[in-house]
Amino acid sequence: MSDPRLRVSDDPAAEVAELLAAAARRRETIVLTGGSTVGPAYERAAELEVDWGRASLWWSDERCVSPGDARSNYGLVRRTLLDRLARLPETHRIHTELPPEEAAAAYDAALEGVELDLVLLGLGADGHVASLFPGSPQLAVRDRRAASGPAGLEPFVERVTMTLPELLSARRVVVLAIGAGKANAVARAFRDEPTDAVPASLLRAAAALDVHLDPAAAAGL
Repeated sequence: MSDPRLRVSDDPAAEVAELLAAAARRRETIVLTGGSTVGPAYERAAELEVDWGRASLWWSDERCVSPGDARSNYGLVRRTLLDRLARLPETHRIHTELPPEEAAAAYDAALEGVELDLVLLGLGADGHVASLFPGSPQLAVRDRRAASGPAGLEPFVERVTMTLPELLSARRVVVLAIGAGKANAVARAFRDEPTDAVPASLLRAAAALDVHLDPAAAAGL
């Protein structure tokens, strides 16, 4: 287990945008996430690099809603990133028009043999990442690349998520956390001992882990 590289700046979203744009230029396999924090990073990444035609995009997790639903992680990425690009990447969305277990099985099969270069994750105030919540059955799955299960917070819809082993298989994991509301979760995840009660803390087993924070989110470190 390696120590996370904690990077505190006034504009961590801009730093993450630069990482994403650079990964697209390098033709990498990139995993994106949803949530309220990452949209500005996607918008800036599209400004920095409009040609993502040689990259490959996957999703860390998805709510089991239609792609056009406002709660869809794919929909967020489409609005903030994909619709702004001159050349689109190869995209591999989670097919949530299927029943959750079938969608997870299809995503698990699609991920077979795929090497992930960069995984971007947000951080929930409860310490969750992707759709791996404290106490959720998805968190305990070790024999699959993707799993389905219930949500640990609103919106309470079924989720499909990459499992912890799949996230940890990436060459690099990046976490973005902004705001005082995330300070306690940041401290528990990256200062205290790793525990299943704080799923983000388990990312410290990754080959490389970079955590981008603003001063408010870093206040508890």
